Amino acid sequence: MREDPEEGMLSWDETVFRDEHVFEIDFVPETFNHRETQLQSLKYALRPAVRGSRPLNTMVRGPPGTGKTTAVQKLFGELGVQSGVRTVRVNCQVDSTRYAVFSRVFEHIFEYEPPSSGISFKKLFGQITDRLVEDDEVLVVALDDVNYLFYENEASDTLYSLLRAHEAHSGARIGVIIISSDLSLDVIDELDGRVQSVFRPEEVFFPRYDVDEIFDILRGRARRGFHDDVVGDPEIDRIAELTADSGDLRVGIDLLRRAGLHAEMRASRTVDLEDVEAAYDKSKYVHLSRVLRGLSDPERELVRVVAECNGERAGEVFEVFHEETGLGYTRYSELVNKLDQLGIIEARYTEIEGRGRTRSISLTYDADAVLDRL
Repeated sequence: MREDPEEGMLSWDETVFRDEHVFEIDFVPETFNHRETQLQSLKYALRPAVRGSRPLNTMVRGPPGTGKTTAVQKLFGELGVQSGVRTVRVNCQVDSTRYAVFSRVFEHIFEYEPPSSGISFKKLFGQITDRLVEDDEVLVVALDDVNYLFYENEASDTLYSLLRAHEAHSGARIGVIIISSDLSLDVIDELDGRVQSVFRPEEVFFPRYDVDEIFDILRGRARRGFHDDVVGDPEIDRIAELTADSGDLRVGIDLLRRAGLHAEMRASRTVDLEDVEAAYDKSKYVHLSRVLRGLSDPERELVRVVAECNGERAGEVFEVFHEETGLGYTRYSELVNKLDQLGIIEARYTEIEGRGRTRSISLTYDADAVLDRL
């Protein structure tokens, strides 16, 4: 008897997903495995807030995709139900100036945005601290991707204002968590001396997950996000291998989702290895996509110019960039340094016979992949 060719095929109104939200980057899982030590260290630092005291300032460091943000969000969720404690996470990739950071804090406290103009930082800051004192609340601010504040030379002023709040406004209690994925950034050394004197953070490091830990985490997500028997251990094992190579768990989470979508495109009820391999071409650039989304228009334009002039000398890249934007060399040089720190481009000095040292600029990603995502 011949097998039914329709068996194993999805109908129009069917899906392989039980809960696709499980594969979103900002999803916070109920169980957070393989980070017990880090969670305990963070709880130790935050515990004074529950007693009405300022928590210990904390520096959370580790490569991208190692659970730093998820850990802080999970603990903030637990703290949020405590009376007398208010938590605010600021994405510094988006809010990369002191004023923008405090505007985000203001919005969380007052539940509406401050005026876009006409209010000084001093007044904005004063309204925040007055409300905290009035409500007798401890504020914990997490500066996520704090490295972006350093790239814009805003880190010292921002931290100084937060750390000195209790001196400027008696009774204000603010604790700070800074989260950085840039391991080349020496946070303390890069801060002004006035900040170094008061910022003595607890340090919590998040190492890369090993392949077994990745497999365990991804299998848990798959069980929660897919219907039964949609994806098997061999497919998850392959995704774990690819994720370990990238060093970023977000690649694996995104790859699970994209593999599921690819299976649906084939009208298949199950995810096969061919779905994994086909989806990986896009998932491996999840970090690039995230970084590009956070760039300003001039920064994106410079990335585009570098992609089109890949490997050219800095002066030649500047000429094209200046023609496109009208911006001068000083600003161009600042943008080059920032994109270099972000790992999007590589700016190297080389010796050219007869011309001395010159700087060449090239992408660290495939040019077509970059242009596709701009």
